[in-house]
Amino acid sequence: MVKKQKYVAYLRVSTKKQGYSGLGLEAQKEIILRHLQDKIPIAEFVEVESGRKTERPKLKEALKECRKTGATLIVAKLDRLARNVSFLSNLLESDTEIVFCDFPQANKMVLHILSAISQYEAELTATRTKQALEAKKLRGFKLGNPEHLMDKHEQAIQNSIRTIKEKADNNPNNKRAVAMLRTLTGKNATYQEMADFLNEQGFTTSRGCSFSKSTVYKLIRRYGL
Repeated sequence: MVKKQKYVAYLRVSTKKQGYSGLGLEAQKEIILRHLQDKIPIAEFVEVESGRKTERPKLKEALKECRKTGATLIVAKLDRLARNVSFLSNLLESDTEIVFCDFPQANKMVLHILSAISQYEAELTATRTKQALEAKKLRGFKLGNPEHLMDKHEQAIQNSIRTIKEKADNNPNNKRAVAMLRTLTGKNATYQEMADFLNEQGFTTSRGCSFSKSTVYKLIRRYGL
């Protein structure tokens, strides 16, 4: 008789408000249940903690349960686990199997690369936000006042273009592909070879399609690889 695989679910929200309201938790539960199809996790642990912090008592409890029951830890999204490279690296070296619903094909090498990119982007975003706020103060803007945001039609257009670009940059499929392309471009592979490799490893475009050499070329140009 084949032994049925057991799973322990780990869910994380960043604030107490989200934890009390259930905001974000239901979506994570739905992703996990959809991934498992007819299976139900034997236990569920909910953490209320920032992704950049490494004090995770509920995660420790979840891992302990996995070791005790021989279960696999299942997480809805990679960023629900950690944005800290050393933290995720130590976790991946543990004896517990981990499955990410948004990227089930990922092996340990890929996860290390993605966590490094995620940490870099989180730190870069924080720095840019701080610099932008300081620059606005120096120009005399009153922060939090919406009257400056849409005062010109041209500015509205630029805001729309910037939003579309940020949406593409933050797309998880694009992030994964770019993380791998950073490695592949250093090996002097052709665009077609890169596209074939990404497709073989289960990567998809921002719209969930297979890669072609033209989509690889566009990503390399967009991110300056």
